[in-house]
Amino acid sequence: MSDGPLRVVSVAHSAIKRAGGRQRYLPLLGDRDLDMHLVVPKQWREFGRVLDAEGETDPRMNLHILPIVIPDAGPMNWYLHFYPGLRRLLKQTRPDVLHLWEEPWSLVALQAALLKSNAALVLEVDQNILRTLPPPFEWIRRFVLGRTAHVLARSADAQMVVRARGYKGPVSFIGYGVDRDRFHPGPVAEKGAGAPLKIGYVGRVVIEKGLDDALDALARTEAAHTLSILGEGPHRPALQARAEQSGLSSRLSFASWGSPDEVASFLRGVDVLILLTRTMPRVKEQFGRVIIEAQSCGVPVIGSTCGAIPDVVGEGGWIIPESDPASLAQLLDEIGKDPALLKAKREAAIKNAARFSYEAVASVLKAAWVEAAGEAIHRESRARA
Repeated sequence: MSDGPLRVVSVAHSAIKRAGGRQRYLPLLGDRDLDMHLVVPKQWREFGRVLDAEGETDPRMNLHILPIVIPDAGPMNWYLHFYPGLRRLLKQTRPDVLHLWEEPWSLVALQAALLKSNAALVLEVDQNILRTLPPPFEWIRRFVLGRTAHVLARSADAQMVVRARGYKGPVSFIGYGVDRDRFHPGPVAEKGAGAPLKIGYVGRVVIEKGLDDALDALARTEAAHTLSILGEGPHRPALQARAEQSGLSSRLSFASWGSPDEVASFLRGVDVLILLTRTMPRVKEQFGRVIIEAQSCGVPVIGSTCGAIPDVVGEGGWIIPESDPASLAQLLDEIGKDPALLKAKREAAIKNAARFSYEAVASVLKAAWVEAAGEAIHRESRARA
C-alpha cells in the first residue's frame, strides 16, 4: 500500500453521465484519505441508445474518459468491451485498489485481473441467477474471482452466485444510490376513503415485468383505479389490446421515456408504484432502482416476491406473490379505503429510501476499498515472513 492517501482506480461504465451512477462518488471527493480515479467509456450503447461521456464540472474528480474496444455488440457489449488505455493508466496511477463495477466474466474484468499488479481487486456484482456460462466466460469468471480481494454484492442471491463459483473472500452488500435532490416528495393531495388510486409503473414494457397481472387486477377491483406507464418496450401493443378487450382502455395510459427530472415528476404524480417482476429462467430482479426513486419521492411501492424486491422495498410498501392478480386487486382496494394506511406507508417509504442515499453508498465503497487494501498488505507481509 502506498504512503499517503489510498489510491483507487474505479472502472464503471454506469458512471458515463454526471447524473446517475457517477453521483455516488461525489461524497468521496473531499476525502483526504483517498486519491480516487474514475474510468468511464468515451461512448456507451444500451437499449438502442448511444451515450457520450460527459466531462466533470468538479475539479476534484480525477475523471478518465477512455475509448473502448467492441463498443457495439448489442446487450453483450456489457461483457465484451475493454479499455486499450487501461494498462497505461494503471502504470501512471499505481493504484492500491482496482475497483470494477462490472461482472466477473466480462472481458474488462479479465483485463483488470491481468493488469492489476499489486492492487487489490474489488468487484461489484449484480448477477443473481446461477447458471454455467458458455466458454470462455465461465473460465473467465473463475479466474477473475480467484484474484479478487473483495466483492460488493447487490443482493444475497448475487453473493450466492459468486460463492458457488469459488469465491471465498469477504462480501459487502451495496445498493444503488438515489439522488434525493431530484427525487424528493412533492405536495400531497389527501384522498378520501374509497377514492380510486393512481398506480404508476416506470421501466421497460416487457412481459417479465408482470404488467398483465396489473391489468387483470384492475378488472377485479371495486374502485376504478388507473395505471400509468412510463417506458417503452415490445409488450405495449399486447397490453393495449388486453386493456381494450377488458374494457380498461380509459384506465390505462402510456408515456415514453423521459429525463430524470420528468421521471421524478411522474412519480410524484402517482399514489403507489408497482414492480411485479416474475421470476423466469433468465430473469430475477437484481435490485429495482425505481423502487428507491419512488420511495424518495414519498411514493410507496407494491412489489412482487421476485429477487431483491422485498429487501429493497423494506417497510416502504407491500409485497405480494408473483403472478397473483387477485392478491393485488384486494390490496389496491384495501389501500384505497384506508387513507391513513397510505399516509403511513408514504412516511415509511421516505425513511427506507434514506438507506440508499449516495452518502450511504459511498461509505460502503470506501470501507470495502480500505479493507481490501489492508488485506493485501497482510498477505504481502505473510509472503515475506
